[in-house]
Amino acid sequence: MEENRGLIYRFLNGIEQAGNRMLDPISIFFLFCVAVVLISGIAGYFGVSAIHPKDGSIVNAVNLINKAELQRYLSSIVLNFQNFPPLALVIVVMIGVGVAEKSGLMDAALHRAVSNIPKMIVTPVVIFIGLISNVAGDAGFIVLPPLSALVFLSVGRHPLIGLFASYGGVAAGFAANIMIGLSDVLAAGFTIPAAQLIDPTYMATPAMNYYFIVASTFILTIAGTIITEKVIAPRFENDVFEQEKKSKITSSELELKGLKWAGISFVAYIVLIVVLCLGASPFLADPKTNSILGVNAPLMKGTIPIITVMFLIPGLVYGKITGAIKRDKDAVRMMGEALSTMGPYILIAFFAAQFLALFTYSNLGIILAIKGANVLKAIGFTGGGLFIGFIVLSAFINLFIGSASAKWAIIAPIFVPMFLLLGYDPALTQMAYRIGDSITNPISPLFPYMPIIISYVSVYKKDSGLGTVIANMLPYSICFFIVWSALLLAWYYIGLPLGPR
Repeated sequence: MEENRGLIYRFLNGIEQAGNRMLDPISIFFLFCVAVVLISGIAGYFGVSAIHPKDGSIVNAVNLINKAELQRYLSSIVLNFQNFPPLALVIVVMIGVGVAEKSGLMDAALHRAVSNIPKMIVTPVVIFIGLISNVAGDAGFIVLPPLSALVFLSVGRHPLIGLFASYGGVAAGFAANIMIGLSDVLAAGFTIPAAQLIDPTYMATPAMNYYFIVASTFILTIAGTIITEKVIAPRFENDVFEQEKKSKITSSELELKGLKWAGISFVAYIVLIVVLCLGASPFLADPKTNSILGVNAPLMKGTIPIITVMFLIPGLVYGKITGAIKRDKDAVRMMGEALSTMGPYILIAFFAAQFLALFTYSNLGIILAIKGANVLKAIGFTGGGLFIGFIVLSAFINLFIGSASAKWAIIAPIFVPMFLLLGYDPALTQMAYRIGDSITNPISPLFPYMPIIISYVSVYKKDSGLGTVIANMLPYSICFFIVWSALLLAWYYIGLPLGPR
């Protein structure tokens, strides 16, 4: 037993050391930019080309190491950054999310959500809240696990069961939800331009996976509940934990009042959106087709501002009632503080934008996609096996690179066009990536929230460490991989739409 434990720890330590030696994402993007320029020079010199399957035209590799191309790139550096789709999308959403978070609404909502849960349904409710908490940003990872531990304490169960259940939901099921959130916006921001490398007319919205992620939320809640009760809970049935840690989750009167009116404002806003979707010619429908789900419908094209206001209004109401917002300057300050935290992302976005632009200029993305698709066709590696393989690849990469947007910025320009040439909708490719990117979150030693979770676990289990967390999270990762992948394949083979188009 000790020998096996030593092997596990050496393996985990090896992963941690390998990940720590990796370069920062910004450095990776810079090196990729240099690599694209150099490879384009070689490809251009040797006349590398491919036949475009849509119109039969010849796509030649463009040598970026020449005067004209270098002048072109120098003149477009700022424009590349300005036109980078995810940048504006995320910044606009953060205006609303920032007020909801800085006013205290996010934390208070999570506190309230996990309080007074009936004992009979405590496990599925904790997992469900974990799955949908990614709309609250970091709060889901930081606030929910210790609160869930207290909830399980309050019903006489080991607190670590609740902690691991909630962390499994929020981390391993990160791409599931019942609402469109920031992660959907980020993913679509890279998917759409990647698809347009092959099909310039391709259009989609951040809701392209919405139907599937809603269904995923309920399926994963069931799967997570089974894993918690059948695998995790028995590990702690005979463990002694510190009863003095038990405490009640309480909320102040002002906080409860703020939550009440924030909830009312949220419902009123949703009702307003629904009303604007009703009638023979709805305000939020496509004027030509009267469809509210068409890609040209204001509802779909206006997803970002709609989401922004959805967070902004309840945040303002809550902040006003609790006193966090006393005047307009307080709300503006919260918006500014939220945007000030975007510095690292904006820096990554700048280099990611240059990489995407150079990749597009060189035609390497199109050529690689065409040739890669031809190889996959030749060896017959298509269909379900292809997407299972892609999920596994994404999950493996996620062990070493924590930033979902950084990974997708690198992967999307290659795999989205490649799979599109094989006849697969970019929404399907994106969803497969998001599954892989989620399932290994809780077992990655490099995941940003791993140290926080270890500290939470140590409160109730003094001899715990990285191995404790990973050992209890691995069942969720494996289960979610099997269930989620099977759901995606069933969805694909039945022919159901992943989201509104």
